[in-house]
This record gives sequence, structure tokens and C-alpha cells, in this order.
Amino acid sequence: MGRQLASTTARGFVVGLSGGIDSACVARLAQLAAPGNVLAAILPCHSDPEDERDAMTVATRFALTTVRIDLSQAYDTTIAAAQAALQTLPEQTRAPKPADPIRVRLPLANIKPRLRMTTLYFLANSLNYLVAGTGNRSELSIGYFTKHGDGASDLLPIGHLLKSEVRALARELSVPSAIIERTPGAGLWIGQSDEEEMGFTYGDLERYLEEGPQGVSPALAMRIERLIRSSEHKRQLPPMPSDD
Repeated sequence: MGRQLASTTARGFVVGLSGGIDSACVARLAQLAAPGNVLAAILPCHSDPEDERDAMTVATRFALTTVRIDLSQAYDTTIAAAQAALQTLPEQTRAPKPADPIRVRLPLANIKPRLRMTTLYFLANSLNYLVAGTGNRSELSIGYFTKHGDGASDLLPIGHLLKSEVRALARELSVPSAIIERTPGAGLWIGQSDEEEMGFTYGDLERYLEEGPQGVSPALAMRIERLIRSSEHKRQLPPMPSDD
């Protein structure tokens, strides 16, 4: 992280502190790379209060400078205006309601990480800092992040690490054990769990990424490969016409 900082005119890093293991590791790495120039932003948005308590546990452990910005009202206002606009569309224009209950929630839930990233970039631009993203290799590989939300950042300090490697790093960095052991979740809604939403465990995914399709069942390999293909657009710049 120090090299990225040195190659720019930026002074430090902003990290969205969610209460999870990934953001805890990134915040501590940022602090080691730029002592005294890290801002940890706690951004509740109709969030589980436990998330904020865990974020403060991390902030206290590492004596991080923090700001708290409650985005709940901004979310409510955005949702109300957007849903009202949708209701003005002709009936034939509206998409049919998905059968999968998780897919029904996603249009609303994805606004949360996008509002958070907008806020992080406001803070970063105001302070001449960089936004340090918190995605890891496991999640990035299958597109388990929100495009232009938590997938948007200036650098990804743990983007090369599998989830198990992030846990090992967390222990090396003295992240509180309660944070290391908590059930991974993206905070999209209360009670949301990464593994429940993905439909398989991080261990399953890691076996696939490390050993290939033979490391998991054929059905699971097909599911993971489908996620990799369908999320490719998240890992690429937007396509544009070629000169040919």
C-alpha cells in the first residue's frame, strides 16, 4: 500500500469499516502503511447494530480515527423516489417479479454499498486520500460484490488473498478474535450471510480455486463456473467499440 500511496499525490487512506474481518485487515494494513493518515468510516444504513459495535471494537483496538455517517435517511429518500419513478412506467416495461426471494431484494440492497462508496469517495476527495477496498480473492473471483459499490476503490490490498488467508492475516495483525470468528456477511440486510447467499461455503469455493473443478462436486463446479462467467463484466472496464 505504501508504494501505491507514494506513486500518487494522496496523503493517506479511507476505509469503510463494516465490522467484518476484511475491512479490519485493510484498516490495519492502511494504518501500517500510512501512520496517522487513515480514516475509518462507519456508515450504518438500516444496519444490524452489532455491525457497528464490531466496527468500533476494531477502531478501538487499533486507535483508528473514525467518522460515523448514518446513511439511512439518504437511502430511504433515494428508494422512495426511485420506486415512485418505476410506478410511472408502462406495465409492459416493468420486469416480472423474480421467483428467487434474494433476487427480489437485490435492487434495493445494492443501493446501500453504492451509497457507502459515494460517501467514501467524498471523504477521500476532501482529504486527498485513496479509498482502500476490502474485497478478497474468493469474493472477487465469482463477482460477490456490488458493481460500483464495494467493488469500486483505488486499490485492493487483500484482493490476492483467499478467505482462509485473510483469516490467517487477521491473526497476524491481532484483529480481535470476535471479528475473526463472526459469520461473514455483506450487511445488505439484517441476518444476511455470505455463504447462504452464495449457496456454498468459502471452503468449497477455495477448493475450486485451488484445485480446479475436480476439487468439488460436478454440480458445484458448474455453479461456480456460471458465477465466474456471469460476473466477468464486474472485473472489466466497460466495453466499447473497437477501431476495426
